Amino acid sequence: MTFEFDHLFICTDIGAGEADRLVSLGLVEGTSNSHPGQGTTNRRFFFHNAMLEFLWVCDPEEARSELIRSTHLWERWANRQDGACPFGVCLRSTTPDRDSIAFPSWAYRPPYLPEALSIAVGTNSGVLTEPMLFQTPFGKRPDRYSPDRAQPLNHHLGLCEITRVELVSPTADRPSPELQAAINTDRFRLRVGGGYCVELGFDGEVQGHQVDFRPGLPLIISW
Repeated sequence: MTFEFDHLFICTDIGAGEADRLVSLGLVEGTSNSHPGQGTTNRRFFFHNAMLEFLWVCDPEEARSELIRSTHLWERWANRQDGACPFGVCLRSTTPDRDSIAFPSWAYRPPYLPEALSIAVGTNSGVLTEPMLFQTPFGKRPDRYSPDRAQPLNHHLGLCEITRVELVSPTADRPSPELQAAINTDRFRLRVGGGYCVELGFDGEVQGHQVDFRPGLPLIISW
């Protein structure tokens, strides 16, 4: 296995009040972080092997700046309820050199990263009907974070690992070459549906439980 699923973001309202429903359900929230120069901030939930991120634009001027413009994060967030896919999928390489990229990409160097580092962003980043694809050279399983970066991994529901990621999209029957290449890694699935939604399965879904957060949040979790 050359690639692993690292994390998924969902574009939300400012403050991501939608995430409160996950807290009420019994998930323990990790730390939030901001992205200086990119104009976004988040709320995050960590599991042993991956992370779920709720993302919003906090500084429209930064998000629309020349350096950030090619990510189309502003358009994706601003049009999340008007036809734009509100998701981003991040993979991580498991090869020792971390140079293998899962899809055709360009090097994104946001201001919040050290100058020597970059994020590989799919060359379909302007296709707003598809999820934003990206890959980080520094991605790790959260249960392997260093002590200074450690996040809460024990949830009241007992959820441990994300074992299924399935994106639902009205345009899933005609994926771009970049999206098809990412799908071919077998780290997530894509199927046709009437509206955008993501289904996350945990721990093989052996308990037979499911919570649908729609319509307020395009998320279904099963465990």
